[in-house]
Amino acid sequence: MASVFTMIINRDLPGHFVWEDDDCVVILSINPTQTGHSLVVPRAEIDHWLDVPPELAAHLMVVAQMVGSAQMAAFGPPRVGLIIAGHEVPHTHLHVIPMFGIGDLSFTSAKASVPPEELSSAAELLRSHMPVS
Repeated sequence: MASVFTMIINRDLPGHFVWEDDDCVVILSINPTQTGHSLVVPRAEIDHWLDVPPELAAHLMVVAQMVGSAQMAAFGPPRVGLIIAGHEVPHTHLHVIPMFGIGDLSFTSAKASVPPEELSSAAELLRSHMPVS
């Protein structure tokens, strides 16, 4: 069965896309710890990040850095954090999170739900600071 991320990538479920290329997508988290909390997701369904081929892992990191730079420009946090957790969905994904404090890296502080308009606005703002894909 396809993961929830594959269903979003295939447009079977809605998602707020920030970036797309042949190897990965960037979508906003629907349970963000901070506005702009983004997920860098490979198109290939790879459960554990240790199984990601090195070339793809390097690409995911480059994209995560682009997202982090866009978050700095869009939201003005003093830092941007990166987490690879892997318990929520069996499909590798990198959490790129604008940080105003260390608590922004805690999933216990994640919002239970965010209005779609708020996610759309954040995605649009981030896209305006991303390089053209």
